[in-house]
Amino acid sequence: MAGQFEATAEVNRPVEEVFAFLAEGTNDPKFSPRVQEITKTPKGPTAVGTIFTSTVKDAGMKTGRKFRITEYDAPHRIRWTEDSKNVVTAAEGGYDLESTGPGTTRVRIFNVLEGHGVGKLLVGFALGAARKDAPAFGQRIKTAVEAS
Repeated sequence: MAGQFEATAEVNRPVEEVFAFLAEGTNDPKFSPRVQEITKTPKGPTAVGTIFTSTVKDAGMKTGRKFRITEYDAPHRIRWTEDSKNVVTAAEGGYDLESTGPGTTRVRIFNVLEGHGVGKLLVGFALGAARKDAPAFGQRIKTAVEAS
């Protein structure tokens, strides 16, 4: 079973600034408390093929994650896929950004989660938790971007 969750936020910053903040994936710990640490390879500007490697804590367990940027269309669209081999992974995810006026941006984030092995039994719980947290997640993105 696979499923999607998404969140949206209205950010009081121009679309170019919001895109730059989110494209620099090492900012993720500023709005995602599950991300314990994150690195980017290669160093330099994010582009298709950039890899973000992180340690996250879910349900009290730490796991390693590796995400690869698959689409990069500044300042409106970023897509990724998870290359790590965990029981629940993000088969696809991304940001969609839209300017909604002078200095304001609508951000949509989504992830399509899928389970592997025993993760097929757990993915429903992961989706439920992610969907429940989605409004707060969107708010954390807004707060982090506006504070930057």
